Amino acid sequence: MEPPLDQPPLPPEIDTLRIDPTAPLVVVDVDEVLAMFMRGFERFLVGRGLEVRLNYFALFQNIFRPGETEHLDVAAGRELFEIFFEADVEDIDPAPGAREALEALARRASIVILTNAPQQSREPRARWLVKHGFDYPMIVNAGPKGPAVAAIRAKTTGKAAFVDDLLPNLDSVAKHAPDVATFQMVADERLRPLAFEAPDRHRRIDDWWNLGPAIATAMGAA
Repeated sequence: MEPPLDQPPLPPEIDTLRIDPTAPLVVVDVDEVLAMFMRGFERFLVGRGLEVRLNYFALFQNIFRPGETEHLDVAAGRELFEIFFEADVEDIDPAPGAREALEALARRASIVILTNAPQQSREPRARWLVKHGFDYPMIVNAGPKGPAVAAIRAKTTGKAAFVDDLLPNLDSVAKHAPDVATFQMVADERLRPLAFEAPDRHRRIDDWWNLGPAIATAMGAA
């Protein structure tokens, strides 16, 4: 069956993904979950004479030329974003505690990385994950993550959990895979007050020392 016209096709690597068909499953985002993305992107922008003012839980509306009151044109910001993913995406620090938390979860659960990074960043993103101890299957998605998580979730009868920083992705997973436990995580403490959240639908835990055990409990893997 073809996906709706407004829905990108599923990532092809889901077809060849091999996970334990009975183990619990954790599907986890990268940027602002495993990776301190905004801090890395900010270093990149400062190196090009720009500055970041964190007024919104967004990317392009926070980029400014020094001394100006209007943010950089969104198209220009998007171009810088693409350049960053091509050239400097490996210059990002990992979120504190993330490696250790996933290592603990991986003793009983399958871990899958689901990122909406640009396709041209596939290889540098994969290298970054391995370098920082996140050597798990990576799937590069486009658009809302619900359909991809539902397809991955269908590969196991075990309980499943999903972690992301973005409310639309969490809501998408709740719609397409309603039996998956959803958790919101925002790694950069500067962004936490700005993030859109829905605690009645998705549990919010912003540090891996508490998030890891909460995921394990939700999956019965504690």
